[in-house]
Amino acid sequence: MIDFTLTEEQQMLVEMTRSFVEKEMLPHEEILESTDTLPPELAASLRKRSMELGLHACNLPEKVGGGGLDAVSVMLIEKELGRTSLALAECAHRPLNILAACENEQVTQFLEPTLRGEKRDCIAMTEPGAGSDLRGMKCKAVRDGGCWIINGEKHFISQAFVSDFCVLFAATGEEKTNKGIKKLISAFLVDFSDPGVEVAPGYKNVSHRGYTNNILRFENARIPEWRIMGPEGDGFRLVNQWLGPTRLTVAATCVARAERAFEIALNYAATREQFGQKIGKFQGISFPLADMTTEIKLANLMLLETAWKIDRGTVTEHVNIQRNLPITIGFGRPHDDRDFCRRGNPIQSRYPANPRQTLPALPRPGCETSRGRFAPRSSSFCDGVGCICREA
Repeated sequence: MIDFTLTEEQQMLVEMTRSFVEKEMLPHEEILESTDTLPPELAASLRKRSMELGLHACNLPEKVGGGGLDAVSVMLIEKELGRTSLALAECAHRPLNILAACENEQVTQFLEPTLRGEKRDCIAMTEPGAGSDLRGMKCKAVRDGGCWIINGEKHFISQAFVSDFCVLFAATGEEKTNKGIKKLISAFLVDFSDPGVEVAPGYKNVSHRGYTNNILRFENARIPEWRIMGPEGDGFRLVNQWLGPTRLTVAATCVARAERAFEIALNYAATREQFGQKIGKFQGISFPLADMTTEIKLANLMLLETAWKIDRGTVTEHVNIQRNLPITIGFGRPHDDRDFCRRGNPIQSRYPANPRQTLPALPRPGCETSRGRFAPRSSSFCDGVGCICREA
């Protein structure tokens, strides 16, 4: 029987992290949203505080100098940090799990400075034509005496501009398989001060205000041979061994966002009045709210079960797939949901009364919108189908 009751230590971790988020991160969200900029002094202050609380490197094994927390505990921390803006949450930086695979000189030059907070890491995998399909990458590394020469580009690299080095995945050869010739992938530690390495501005985000991505360009970048992680062509094994838990982190963040969105929606439905009553009493509002809390509960249970199995080493391929399900729930299900608001309402009816209606209807003239304003008398207005003003 699986018991998901949190231990006293885990409950303390949740309370400590939630207090940190609510008192020292959430108050800065409004300025972050309005300016799209995270002040460096604020980022430095949050990083310092996260290290004081023991959140920094809590995900890495104790034997390499990390916090040594189990998967369930790390997931609980990530969920609490996921309740705020990604730019703020990343100030409580958790180094890449793959750094635990560092050996010899890699430990002193990269792992240990990262654990002390002196260096910051990022991961470089994605290319314009290669995202999840690692073997499709064109960035390559060629051995040249006692060095590796790297050429290529990486796109959508999160927070590279505030990082000191990256764990780079590049093609280092080919192998024959039953399905044809496939590329061999290796992992490298690349310092951004290395000659031939450029950190360029990335793409503008439509969300995640203050959180940036960058383009990394490698033009005959020469790095020492000892910077390769593991044997040549060992990249896939490293990905499977060390980066798997990162999927759980992403899922935990998505569920946390869903929970906070639900809390905001619930509070709005309980306080906003239309036609002499709270809008939460309308079925068009209460039913989607009930669906939201049911799906969030399901996602939480899947998260806990997956983390529990990771700790016990019983993860199967089915569980690997399951780890991605909370992400789907966190972002919404495209096959039947239209969960965006009607002209500012934070909740939209899942099933529009008029299936031919492709856009949310405008309120009728004089009908209050959710933002407390009245629709202009001269504006186009709804035919009353599915509009809350018909539910008086």
